[in-house]
Amino acid sequence: MPEQTIFSDSIFALSSGRLPSGVAVIRLSGSHTRDAMVALIGGVPEPRKMKVALISDTAGLPIDRGLAVFFRGPFSFTGEDCAEIHVHGGRAVVAACLAALGNIVGFRQAEAGEFTRRAFLNGKVDLTASEGLADLVDADTEAQRRFAISNASGAQKTLYEGWRSRVIAARALIEAELDFSDQEDVPGSISGSAFADIEALAVEIRHHIAGYRRAEIVREGFKVVIVGAPNAGKSSLLNALARRDVAIVSEEAGTTRDLVEVSLDLSGVKVTLVDTAGIRDATNRVEQIGIERARAAAVAADLVIELRNLDVVDAPILYDTAPGIVVGSKSDVGTHKLDSVDFNVSSISGHGIEKLLAEIEVRAVSAIGALGDILPSRMRHVELLSITASLLEDSYSSGDIPLELRAEDLRGASLSLGRIVGSIDVEDLLDAIFSSFCVGK
Repeated sequence: MPEQTIFSDSIFALSSGRLPSGVAVIRLSGSHTRDAMVALIGGVPEPRKMKVALISDTAGLPIDRGLAVFFRGPFSFTGEDCAEIHVHGGRAVVAACLAALGNIVGFRQAEAGEFTRRAFLNGKVDLTASEGLADLVDADTEAQRRFAISNASGAQKTLYEGWRSRVIAARALIEAELDFSDQEDVPGSISGSAFADIEALAVEIRHHIAGYRRAEIVREGFKVVIVGAPNAGKSSLLNALARRDVAIVSEEAGTTRDLVEVSLDLSGVKVTLVDTAGIRDATNRVEQIGIERARAAAVAADLVIELRNLDVVDAPILYDTAPGIVVGSKSDVGTHKLDSVDFNVSSISGHGIEKLLAEIEVRAVSAIGALGDILPSRMRHVELLSITASLLEDSYSSGDIPLELRAEDLRGASLSLGRIVGSIDVEDLLDAIFSSFCVGK
């Protein structure tokens, strides 16, 4: 077990979310946790057993009757002495509990992600598991939950540490050839077999990196951008797909000036629908900015819905971008049929809306692929994996470079892999990673 990091101060925070609520959970961690239990409930509960207790402030005045549980370090989430106090989730009750804890010597309010940061520093979780926990808290859809729980349970760590072990094993063979090439029991050119595995590993890592876009879609959502001419019915279509009034609908052209977004959950996949300004030759500067944003959103989209008005002859083709769907709008009043239209819809009658929504769902599910696949979930993973792959490729493709330098490439590759899980030199990353967590986690 890693050596425990000793912190001079103890921390506390509300960990259960927005108030009011039926129950509020206040989390404590640090060397002063036992003192807090004595001060607030009159003693330290038996570890890992819930105790019904009268919770009082430091002056002995009752706050609430609730539950308390104590976790002795290092057998806790953070590796320190920890505790939880469960009270009724009224704002006044929680405020009184937090004020009482703030009056205990050695305690302070926790910063964002500080509990998980202490767990990492005490070797309870690695960085990839920490990031998985953050994703689990933020998960809105089933796909996000499954992806997060896999990473929080150590799937990424197992993969990356396995790759690092292969690199270290290859380094050992190469250094053996360097150091003991004159010994009879060390065969010559043993580095050849090592570099064969390194080449295969580089291919594996490049393939893994290519999956980042799938992970990004799981975490951020499958982005669907609706484009078209003014009054083509884009805002009405957004409202129909979302099944609620999200965007303002008006017969006046150019009503939508900025991007309007709404998120849906389709078969467990987050899908973000984006309404945009109508594309035309505008003279108004504000409308021009909206049109520029519409074009930029279409370029960055995972799917573009090009909406054409069936009630207008020779509707303009605004985009010829893949992937895309061409949709004819206002099918309830349109008298003209357009060629190359994939779907005809009416936001008023609902005609074709379910079919279009089903097509979006199919494409979103296809975009994320198999949920069981292990994928890089952060750009920092991609950056470090790219460095690793480049160093591995340099090591086996540079036959005219001395073996010592090729071994140094492998050393750099193993360091990069170690930085992903946090086993090597990551202090400069910690503030950036844990500041994105919610307070109380």
